[in-house]
Amino acid sequence: MAGNDDLNSGSNDCELASDTEGGATLNENQDDLIIKQQENIATEIAHKTKLVTEIQDFDSLASDFQSDAAFSAKISEISKNYSKLRRTRPDGNCFFRGFGFRLFEYLLGDEKKLEELKSVITSAKDEMVELGMPVFTVEDFHDNFMDNLDRLKGDEKMSVKELEDLFNDEGMSNYLVVFLRLLVSKQLQKEAEFYQHFIEGELPLKDFCATEVEPMFIESDHIHIIGLTAATGVGVRVIYMDRGDKVVNHEFPEGSQPLIHLIYRPGHYDIVYPK
Repeated sequence: MAGNDDLNSGSNDCELASDTEGGATLNENQDDLIIKQQENIATEIAHKTKLVTEIQDFDSLASDFQSDAAFSAKISEISKNYSKLRRTRPDGNCFFRGFGFRLFEYLLGDEKKLEELKSVITSAKDEMVELGMPVFTVEDFHDNFMDNLDRLKGDEKMSVKELEDLFNDEGMSNYLVVFLRLLVSKQLQKEAEFYQHFIEGELPLKDFCATEVEPMFIESDHIHIIGLTAATGVGVRVIYMDRGDKVVNHEFPEGSQPLIHLIYRPGHYDIVYPK
């Protein structure tokens, strides 16, 4: 009888192992399906939406919310002060890409501000290296960013159409976005004691930068905006369009004169132009 019990026990163990392996395989298959679905969604978005669109009438935004009375009312209110917009691809990089495009577009007409920014960017490279960022990586993205800034001045400076082409070239555009992300990471780590208070839980700030700031396709929050405006010296106004009673404008840093204007609806930023 003992032998039979041992045999049955062994059989049950085999069945348990088989069930466990089957469950693991099922979970792996489900994970693969989720990843595949996410990839398909990202591909569909990429085919339908430019990284940065041509300039459009602000009223074109209303068509996105025709059946939503609350958002339609907000758009009507915002249109009193804003006449144009550019859409950005909703890929998790929309804040950085919108900031970068509008900054470059503005600098096409302000060489003094351009030189000020170049000085800031040069100093930032040294600070990144001092913080322990890989020298080769920093120099690669920094030099590319500076080369494109240099194309914004002089008799042969790029046109707005060439700027649109630059930001819609996925490889070139993403290079610029990565450097802006590195700038934020640098700023947060440089003033870690201040920025640590913005992070929930006990996650070390360096780890936060490694997981929530530096990687591509991670959405931005207040801490990213505060860090980027501090790192560049460029003021930003974000117009928040939500279901609250009023349209809320927020300047970063507070009280600054914004150079860049962005509109935010849940999960996404687009560029807007004041009248």
